[in-house]
Amino acid sequence: MLGGMTSDVPLNELGEFLRKRRSELSPRAVGLPETGKPRRVAGLRREEVAQLAAISTDYYTRLEQGRMQASAPVLDVLARVLHLDDDERGYLFQLAGKPSTRTRRRGRQQVQPQLQRVLDDLTATPAVVQGRRGDVLAWNALAAALVTDFSRLPEKHRNYPRIQFTDPAMRTLYADWENSAKISVAQLRMEAAKYPDDPRLIELVGELSLRDKQFAQWWGDHRVAGRTVGTKTLNHPVVGELVLDWDTLTANTDPDQHLTVWTAAPGSATHDRLRILASWAAGRHLPASQPPS
Repeated sequence: MLGGMTSDVPLNELGEFLRKRRSELSPRAVGLPETGKPRRVAGLRREEVAQLAAISTDYYTRLEQGRMQASAPVLDVLARVLHLDDDERGYLFQLAGKPSTRTRRRGRQQVQPQLQRVLDDLTATPAVVQGRRGDVLAWNALAAALVTDFSRLPEKHRNYPRIQFTDPAMRTLYADWENSAKISVAQLRMEAAKYPDDPRLIELVGELSLRDKQFAQWWGDHRVAGRTVGTKTLNHPVVGELVLDWDTLTANTDPDQHLTVWTAAPGSATHDRLRILASWAAGRHLPASQPPS
């Protein structure tokens, strides 16, 4: 019964989790010698885990029995001893009610094929996938027709804030370029708080600060903003004024990837103009991004 649940439940869950992971490891997997003698338990013994973690057997036993809290340093060692992957490690810390301080290794971001197919199927809706720093990772043909042909840019320059500040056409395309650019700077500020040592982000901020006085001023204002929803007005050179609602969805496989879509209400002038723009883009054969190999 829900009313009978107590704070001991997470500790019991943590102990069960430790037992299950311990039972799946052989002495050989953790570098312990195998004696060849029959073992009464599957996997490692409690005392073996305690030995590897440099803690007392009594301390570890109490953890498995749900009779005490574990400190973050001990959890960190146990995660290594039990060969937990990133998801398992995060779950361990969550059960213990401790924040996980370890950050995952940030490699080159790629869009999953499933998400790429979503982009390709959105033939009447402009959409892009942005990664860390606002890097444009993927897009569909209508987004290329709406904003810019991303395929013509060097990969390292496919960054939305950079495009907004360095492409003169953006200041004409956005009816309120200044407000949109301020939002981009505020979103970069959020990224900087999350990844303060990201060398590419540091390089991007340095470049834009030198190239654009407004960027430098707005960066110094320390405004922040997340990726949410909103409305923007674009003055497109082919189809004219577009009043677009935009929404942002986060990829489950990579929380640093965000799918942004621009839509308009059915029957509106913008909805009709998007369809005209889609036909124009098809005739120009504007490329969408290619699926990852």
